[in-house]
Amino acid sequence: MGEIEQRPTPGSRLGAPENSGISTLERGQKPPPTPSGKLVSIKIQMLDDTQEAFEVPQRAPGKVLLDAVCSHLNLVEGDYFGLEFPDHKKITVWLDLLKPIVKQIRRPKHVVVKFVVKFFPPDHTQLQEELTRYLFALQVKQDLAQGRLTCNDTSAALLISHIVQSEIGDFDETLDREHLAKNKYIPQQDALEDKIVEFHHNHIGQTPAESDFQLLEIARRLEMYGIRLHPAKDREGTKINLAVANTGILVFQGFTKINAFNWAKVRKLSFKRKRFLIKLRPDANSAYQDTLEFLMASRDFCKSFWKICVEHHAFFRLFEEPKPKPKPVLFSRGSSFRFSGRTQKQVLDYVKEGGHKKVQFERKHSKIHSIRSLASQPTELNSEAPDQSQQSATLTFGEGAESPGAQSCQQGKEPKLPPGEPGLHPSPTPRRSPAGNKPADGAASAPTEEEEEVVKDRTQQSKPQPPQPSTGSLTGSPHLSELSVNSQGGAAPANVTLSPNLSPDTKQASPLISPLLNDQACPRTDDEDEGRRKRFPTDKAYFIAKEVSTTERTYLKDLEVITSWFQSTVSKEDFMPEALKSLIFPNFEPLHKFHTSFLKEIEQRLALWEGRSNAQIRGDYQRIGDVMLKNIQGMKHLAAHLWKHGEALEALENGIKSSRRLENFCRDFELQKVCYLPLNTFLLRPLHRLMHYKQVLERLCKHYPPSHHDFRDCRAALAEITEMVAQLHGTMIKMENFQKLHELKKDLIGIDNLVVPGREFIRLGSLSKLSGKGLQQRMFFLFNDVLLYTSRGLTASNQFKVHGQLPLYGMTIEESEDEWGVPHCLTLRGQRQSIIVAASSRSEMEKWVEDIQMAIDLAEKSSGPAPELLASSPPDNKSPDEATSADQESEDDLSASRTSLERQAPHRGNTMVHVCWHRNTSVSMVDFSIAVENQLSGNLLRKFKNSNGWQKLWVVFTTFCLFFYKSHQDNHPLASLPLLGYSLTIPSESENIHKDHVFKLHFKSHVYYFRAESEYTFERWMEVIRSATSSSSRAPVLSHKESLVY
Repeated sequence: MGEIEQRPTPGSRLGAPENSGISTLERGQKPPPTPSGKLVSIKIQMLDDTQEAFEVPQRAPGKVLLDAVCSHLNLVEGDYFGLEFPDHKKITVWLDLLKPIVKQIRRPKHVVVKFVVKFFPPDHTQLQEELTRYLFALQVKQDLAQGRLTCNDTSAALLISHIVQSEIGDFDETLDREHLAKNKYIPQQDALEDKIVEFHHNHIGQTPAESDFQLLEIARRLEMYGIRLHPAKDREGTKINLAVANTGILVFQGFTKINAFNWAKVRKLSFKRKRFLIKLRPDANSAYQDTLEFLMASRDFCKSFWKICVEHHAFFRLFEEPKPKPKPVLFSRGSSFRFSGRTQKQVLDYVKEGGHKKVQFERKHSKIHSIRSLASQPTELNSEAPDQSQQSATLTFGEGAESPGAQSCQQGKEPKLPPGEPGLHPSPTPRRSPAGNKPADGAASAPTEEEEEVVKDRTQQSKPQPPQPSTGSLTGSPHLSELSVNSQGGAAPANVTLSPNLSPDTKQASPLISPLLNDQACPRTDDEDEGRRKRFPTDKAYFIAKEVSTTERTYLKDLEVITSWFQSTVSKEDFMPEALKSLIFPNFEPLHKFHTSFLKEIEQRLALWEGRSNAQIRGDYQRIGDVMLKNIQGMKHLAAHLWKHGEALEALENGIKSSRRLENFCRDFELQKVCYLPLNTFLLRPLHRLMHYKQVLERLCKHYPPSHHDFRDCRAALAEITEMVAQLHGTMIKMENFQKLHELKKDLIGIDNLVVPGREFIRLGSLSKLSGKGLQQRMFFLFNDVLLYTSRGLTASNQFKVHGQLPLYGMTIEESEDEWGVPHCLTLRGQRQSIIVAASSRSEMEKWVEDIQMAIDLAEKSSGPAPELLASSPPDNKSPDEATSADQESEDDLSASRTSLERQAPHRGNTMVHVCWHRNTSVSMVDFSIAVENQLSGNLLRKFKNSNGWQKLWVVFTTFCLFFYKSHQDNHPLASLPLLGYSLTIPSESENIHKDHVFKLHFKSHVYYFRAESEYTFERWMEVIRSATSSSSRAPVLSHKESLVY
């Protein structure tokens, strides 16, 4: 009797976050040697119905043949596929990857082996490659034609309409009907022809890759998706069908599912002759173990089904390939069969770590030219990117170049960018190649990796054209953004150069060769830099004063976003009410005028301090307190304008809520490069700036002895600014929460009343939710009255779809690692439902526990339970052990899904929510508040891990992110680097940096060195970046912040 037993250890339970071992095909690891001997030719039928012959040694194991097929297809994610063939008893079986081929296929000349999908993941967005999704789409097409994938007429017509779109392109009724007459996709197709044509009309502009994505999105929600029925009988002799899926073992009567046994319920699978046995775990309400028995047609049928169950369990539930059992000395009992190959987790990790290369592939049935996405290949929608300034440098890879060191530096030309090397993200879009269809130089030169940073890629335009519909952008992908998106993530408008399609497979241009971030982009030499540095004063007070100057430059640029850019755009359109205009612009223009004069005074004082103006009187001007006192007293006359900013923010959001035209107008403005943060963030900048002045003056007062001639002015200025901050502090906290709620609202789908009086945001982050499918990543949002959990939506903007809510009133929280065998596991028990979640680490779990418990306490002190929050999504009342999950949409929603997606506007695809999703971390409102205080600007020298020279950059740190500019005079950043998840250290001796004031940022394989000009600026950059590289719990954050005050 063969059997497989699940042991209740974290390694055999789905979802434990730590990695249990390396992939069986890691880079640098050699495959096992292929046996020599006589070659045998085996015919393989591909999913596109073509046949290919492969010659392999007859003694070779099945894995050699499968690897040969995957290599022929350039298929990276081949582990989802298998080879099936009829054995000598005409039973269709899977090719065993460990057994010799000759022992399985006895007459190779007379057998056609089929290459088909073997493992269907719960979510097609887990498939990273466009080629993989194309093959899955072909499998769905086959299953439809063969009657395996049954569904209602609406779903069938919708599926076929996407197939037609991918094969013949945009709607043309005559061509559609001719094509449908020649191709039968489903047995009763004629009756559905009108419906298919009607649906196809809605897909205009959709690329073949998007059509595949939409096809799989619809198919995955069908009950028969990926199901292969195996006839059997129950104990009463009733005819049934058994099937296995990623969730567990399913029981069907005809094509109707009548029962399901999730892997979490199954303790042991075995077979004995014709009997298939399932031993279940004890029920929570009883102490006995139940064993279910099913009778199959023969022992061979039974063993074949048992094998595929073993493989499904191992592929979807284990972290690594199970180790072979030691051979018994005397005799063996049961089958020695085991799963061979990478598990799904290893496949995802391998692709995520960059274990693949972009290659072309051909769609056999498609009449549309389509190749696998190359980041620098434009579509017909793309227009030529605007020319950069004459100061920017073009940097191209030479023939066969592999490193940034091979780049050249030319002046005044457009950058040519190869596909995505992760890390810093360039904003300039690649120029359209002259041939129109050919990728730009070096497009295939750089290796592509899956780890991401947020991409900044926008063009300035007064009227951005809407992008073509894209519902397949990136959902669930390890990339942060696979479209060209702005820093808020809106899909790039049509006049921005995009990738060849908006499929989730698109890659971004390499950050290593942007005109800003390339080593060879005319870097300052070390000698020049050292010579200039030696002329600077060495007093710490000078560098504190210089920080006022550098941050004031950034503050003025932020004011200009409202007073210049936004006002100019508003004046060209008639979308904004006059009352709103008079509330915003008249209250910002006086501030801009005042701070322009303030910055001029500071820079003049610094010039005197450095001795650049008058060396004889230099000693009288080595101070800043008098300038600060004079201007802070002047700011008090502007307090009336500052009080209006909160009112302006509320009025703008109310106007956006009531006017679709104003909402679209503001969203389009956010797509401009100059608006590198959410628009409403700029409205709060004047309030934040007061806090920066207070911090700077505190550092000056701490630095100066009381006898210093500048101490008195600094202390007086500190008293003045402290009074202003105290008066506006309550308004600031209220407005920050209000702004954050509106920002989150744009990231969420399925919620109407997120912004209500009294609701406070507390924490957001990624947790894994335990359900019948195992652990699935979900995004959680904690407020003072409710906890929302969401999944990443299938929209052009990658918004998050709300799946459920847990009111905090009456909730309890308890650790449950032992109960579920999953590390860092929590059970949240609400009055109506309970969920089990797991954090990525112990520290993450502790942060969530602390904040949730605090929120529960706040909810208990309130008057009662919160009102209903969700717009339409029903609550998920099902426990993890139930066979189905509320995370799955019903089939009735399929026909409406396309129209709802078409209405989705291109908001943002790489907000802090998306960073937390991809970095598997969380941030709290306390972290956001500290990030507001810890803003910094200035020049830094940057160096890559394998480069030589240091390149001078103007760097702005705000909201957990570094923004990079060519110089402080630039109006918009050219690249950005989100810091959540990064580690901040000082280089070791072995790294051969040999420079002072250098700090190191690294995340996985991405390493950047930055060099400050002085000890003070080095410490300041370390302080503010440390606050962003990892979010902290409440008490440690505050104590850490206090310890770093100068």
